[in-house]
Order: sequence, then C-alpha cells, then structure tokens
Amino acid sequence: MTHARPVAFYAPLKSPNHPLPSGDRTMARLLMKALDRAGYPPQLASELRTLEKAGDPQCQETIRQQSLEEASRLIEHYRALPEQSRPCLWFTYHVYYKAPDWIGPRVAQVLNIPYAIAEGSRAAKRAHGPWALGHEGAEAALDQADAIFVMTAHDREALERVRSPHQALVELPPFLDMQDWPAPSAPSSPGREPRLLTVAMMRKGDKLASYSILAAALARLPHLPWSLDIVGDGEAREEIVQLFSHLADRVRYHGRIEGRADLKTLYESADLFVWPAVNEAYGMVLLEAQAMGCPVLAGAYGGVASVVKHGETGILAQPGDISAFADALRNLVQDRDRLRSLGANALRFVRQERDLDHAALRLRNALEPLTARAGA
Repeated sequence: MTHARPVAFYAPLKSPNHPLPSGDRTMARLLMKALDRAGYPPQLASELRTLEKAGDPQCQETIRQQSLEEASRLIEHYRALPEQSRPCLWFTYHVYYKAPDWIGPRVAQVLNIPYAIAEGSRAAKRAHGPWALGHEGAEAALDQADAIFVMTAHDREALERVRSPHQALVELPPFLDMQDWPAPSAPSSPGREPRLLTVAMMRKGDKLASYSILAAALARLPHLPWSLDIVGDGEAREEIVQLFSHLADRVRYHGRIEGRADLKTLYESADLFVWPAVNEAYGMVLLEAQAMGCPVLAGAYGGVASVVKHGETGILAQPGDISAFADALRNLVQDRDRLRSLGANALRFVRQERDLDHAALRLRNALEPLTARAGA
C-alpha cells in the first residue's frame, strides 16, 4: 500500500547524490528504496552537508546557521503546498556529533509531523570540547525523534540508556537490495591459491590504519599461498602501496570500481574478504561480499558483529590486533572446506535475512502508527 503523502528524506553526513561512493551513500540510497517499498515515497528534502571533521566550533556554528536558514526555507515551501503534497514524516539517516541534523527537528516541529532517525549514535564524551556544538545538535535531534531505527547492537546501549518515554527504538539491521546483487553463478575453483579481497577507499585515518594492519598481518604469512585484490583509491594510495611493497608480487590493485558487475565478479572469485575494519560503523562491503557467497575476516569494531556472524558467516578478530588477525587468516587460508562452509552460510544469511523486503516491512510496521497518530 502506498501512503498518500511523501516522506521528507535527509542525510546530513552524505547525500545519496554525492559523487563519491561510500557505505553511507549506499545505505542512504537503500533506505530511500525501502521507504518507497514500504509505501512511504521519499523525497530528498535537502543536500546540505553538516559534516565537520576538524572540530572547529566556528565552522559548526556556520553550519548550524545555514541549516536553520534551510529549515525556514523548507517550512515556507511545504506550507505553500496542498496538504496532500506535504510530507507526512521527516526521516533522517545517520546523526552523530560530527554530522548533526539541525533541519529535520525544526521542520517536523513546525509542521507537526513525526520525526524519525535511522542510525543515530550518542557520544556523551563529546559534550565538552571541540565538537560540543555538533554534539548538542545531534543530542537534541535524537531526543526529539519519535522513532530511532537502530542498525547495530553497538548503538543500542547508549540510545536505550537515555531513551525518552515517547520514543520507539526499532531494530533495522543493515540490508541490501538483492536485485543489485544477482546470485553468484558458480563456486570458485578449488585448485588454485586462495584469493583474498578487500574493498575500501584509500583515505588517511581509520582506512589507512586498517590497510596497515592488513599489510602487517599478511607479512606474517609469506610461506602460505595466497593473493590479494584491492579495490579502492584516494589520497592515501601511495602510502598504502608502500605498505604492501614487500608483497607486491601477490597484490593486484583495481582502483576505484563503481560498476556492480565488476565488483560482483571480484566478490564471486574471492575465497575470503579481509578487512580489519578500524572504527567501522558496520561495513556495507562486508554484507555485499557475503551476499555473493564470500566469507569475511574482519576486526570486531563497532557494529561489525551486526553484519558478520562470528564462526558462522565469517570470523571476527580482536580489534586492532595484528597477531590475532594474522592467526585467523593463517587458519582460514589453510582450510578450504571451512571457507566454503562459511561462504555458503554467508550467502544464505544475507539473502534470507538482510534483503530489501525485510527492511521495508520493519519500516512500515514502525511508521504506520506514527503517521496514523499524526493524522497524516
């Protein structure tokens, strides 16, 4: 059933129209698809990006003022529309102290419509310091939300601790549209060396730290047969190539790949997806790999455990521990039967539990009571 009125959709961290690929852009697009399938057609309300990575209070204040001006513009715009064309709900994806939502709460309040957030995280330690204003904005948005869709168990604890009585916390684990990822055509050949794969932007910070752990772990396995395909590009490329320089004859660089067909081929042909996942929220590529029957070895950071079932669809290593990652990798590349079993489980898990229809049903069941109460 299609709802008569649209949903105002906003992603303050990264617009679904942003030119650079990332897990955030992917999930924003998927949420719009799921909302549409749930009967709540989304309309992108704003492309104003509130991300402030440096901890500059003045920059955060500028972003806040721009956001409030955008909110005023949108309120005027929506009020000028016929009632049936106005949004019945404001839906924001990904709110935290570096990317608060200053727009949605104001618009929802003035228009008297429900306000929902997917993937909101609280960080009490940021209440003071360089991101205090961003923290204030994120907390105010999370406090006002009528529903918060919780994407990982990692986020739930802090959200539950300060949940207000009017607020619903709804499980919405990360998901994929299986039409984007047709089922793998054939299993990989068992006779060749194990093929490892990683897909990640080449950025400084956490991505570079993950690449560093991966290179150090692989350096401990020179006596074992394996090769590594790396998909990704960015300003840290030279540093990353240098990290793997002593393994150059085993590593193939594919650059940035946006075409799903090419990525699908790499996922299909890989025996194991490897990624230390330093400070990852959860990792969309980990879901994509599993959807193609490729098991995962990842660092157990953040919400990664919400997309990889340890011991069933992959292995989670102690976060940031090079030795633990290397040991797990050593065991897996020497046990092809285990890799095949994990891969078969991974394919079933994602395709049966993490598809678009399941996400749409969760959204519809949570949003219908909200919009009904609001008379939308």
